[in-house]
Amino acid sequence: MPQESSHRVVVIVDDGSNPFELGVATELFGLRRPELGIPWYSFALCAAVPAVSMHLGMFTLSGVAGLEAVDTADTVIVPNRPDPEVPASPRVLDAVRRAADRGARLVSFCTGAFTLAEAGVLDGRRATTHWRWAAEFGRRFPLVALEPDVLFVEDGSVLTAAGSAAALDLGLHLVLRDHGAEVANAVSRRLVFSGHRDGGQRQFVERPLPAVPDSSLGAVLDWARARLDQPLTVADLAAKAAASQATLHRRFQAELGTTPLAWLTTERISLACRLIERGEVRLDRVAAASGFGTAANLRARLRKHTGLTPSAYRRRFGPAA
Repeated sequence: MPQESSHRVVVIVDDGSNPFELGVATELFGLRRPELGIPWYSFALCAAVPAVSMHLGMFTLSGVAGLEAVDTADTVIVPNRPDPEVPASPRVLDAVRRAADRGARLVSFCTGAFTLAEAGVLDGRRATTHWRWAAEFGRRFPLVALEPDVLFVEDGSVLTAAGSAAALDLGLHLVLRDHGAEVANAVSRRLVFSGHRDGGQRQFVERPLPAVPDSSLGAVLDWARARLDQPLTVADLAAKAAASQATLHRRFQAELGTTPLAWLTTERISLACRLIERGEVRLDRVAAASGFGTAANLRARLRKHTGLTPSAYRRRFGPAA
């Protein structure tokens, strides 16, 4: 069985924490992944008190580490709040500030953004939280650049997710950042969870149910994925879907929360990353296979979407890494 990674993830559990977000963190970072053949995260839960009552008193969590575990964590997931109007524990806030001061990666799920904001680590940063609490968050923390209509936000070493389901999206994004697209996709498949949702997608879309439901975009998406090496356009996707481009845009927004062009670019980036991770060193071949045409275009696109040049991405996520 693979050894534990040196990257330590610590989740702070506080009074009233939601079991779902705790389960997401445990599933993503705490369970062993021997099928991946790589060292996985070192994982721990911690709390300020010996026994913590979970949301609505569903159960009591005990036997976890004390808050001193935060001081050795590379990634700290802060507690979400059942009632954001109730102040966070001062001891929890102090632990979060210590982690921020030494440069640990800080993560919040749903209303956990209130915990980060109360600790002062979101001032001047971009962040998101659940749409239900967005107005209250904006009123209380005007120094935070709130983005109320996205799934998650990454601002340097601080990452915030909008809601319970978005916690999975952000968690998989962290796996991608740490281990690359190939591993993130494998974990996504293990969870039977779609890996296509990026942080910029909308939290939800309100629309009435149609009298006759639209057919799924699945067939169009599969068709496009099989032809990423070709110069596909939105017009091509619309023709395959037997719809106008305007109708296709509406269906993409409704079903995926993104535009056809943005989805196509994300798919091309994912394919390029997988090829680099598998050991392809010829950028012209990666560019051709992923539909970016030239190595120069690939470099620009990869840097824009991942923050890394192809050579830096290869050093971090390639076979040698």
